[in-house]
Amino acid sequence: MSFALTIPRPLAHLPTASDAIRLFTPNWFAANMGTGILALLLGQFDSLPLLHGGGFVLWAANSVVFSLFALLFAGRWLWHFDGARRMLGHPVMSMSLGCIPMALATIANGFLIFGIDVFGPIAIGIVQVLWWLEIALAVGCGLAVPVLMMTRHDHRAEEMTGVWLLPIVAAEVAAVTGALLLPHLPAADQPGVLLVSFILWSFSVPPALGLVALLFIRMILHKLPQANMAASCWLALGPIATGALGLLLLGEAAPAALIGTNLAPFPDVIAGACLLLSVLLWGYGVWWMGLAALITARYFTNHVPFNLGWWAYVFPLGVQTLTTFRLARIWDSFALGAFGVSLAVALILIWTVVASRTIAGAWRGTLFAAPCLADR
Repeated sequence: MSFALTIPRPLAHLPTASDAIRLFTPNWFAANMGTGILALLLGQFDSLPLLHGGGFVLWAANSVVFSLFALLFAGRWLWHFDGARRMLGHPVMSMSLGCIPMALATIANGFLIFGIDVFGPIAIGIVQVLWWLEIALAVGCGLAVPVLMMTRHDHRAEEMTGVWLLPIVAAEVAAVTGALLLPHLPAADQPGVLLVSFILWSFSVPPALGLVALLFIRMILHKLPQANMAASCWLALGPIATGALGLLLLGEAAPAALIGTNLAPFPDVIAGACLLLSVLLWGYGVWWMGLAALITARYFTNHVPFNLGWWAYVFPLGVQTLTTFRLARIWDSFALGAFGVSLAVALILIWTVVASRTIAGAWRGTLFAAPCLADR
């Protein structure tokens, strides 16, 4: 008796392979976000070569996949312009445009953690170019998509979900990149980059927190979204955790960046204020994380269909985990460190499930869908 392993042909569920371009949507970049944040987390463990090396492999693979996605997205605009343009009018797919600069941020930040050892000082120049591109995309999404929501989309309060946050959060992610880049820059450039990073943080965090409050009220008044949007409740953790991480990093970088400037007498004040606000945001994130976990447990008492939205379980939790480890180091807290380890283990397990199902769905072609074309 013999057994043969049957592997389905690539994109078997699509009429033609070229439909992968026609149906490519920006929410695919959420896979880069989730994989990238796990790579960055593993890259923090310099003393554990296996984990650090695993982070490098993930970052390198994620960079290749990001490049592929960028080509597919550009191809859609080049060869299927009308369909790509219709995406801007879709109330959900247009929100996913914010995933692109956030995915790019994980690639840029990886150059600072892994790329310097591989490419040398040229990695810093690469990050600077990527950071300004990230800023342009993040600010563009943060302004253009809300205008589209106000002028072209049909939104209702009872249909609001966490995806509304995606175009807004991108700017604070760019602020984190700026903070990580600061120590690698010449002293003369650091004050300007610090200022831009603080502005990016404020460009995003206040409106995002306002939307989080509205989302909480919406879920009380209109109950939970339908099952195919189950993961969206985790998206609110994103701006909270990223806001906390950004302040931690900016507070650490500020004293050195402000030497020789008019603010030189106040670095301790700025650093202390950043630390305090970061702790408060982190605590808020712990509350929302607990709420989201309970909501998720309720969803999974029934069937929850898999889709690319499941990557919302990964990136926000990853940022909260990074912030937890950073706070544990600053406070020299064993309890925070242990909590961070538990979050990291959960993150790895969740990423494994979501990544494996995404790879399978991408291979078969079942995950390629463009709701903006459904009415054609």
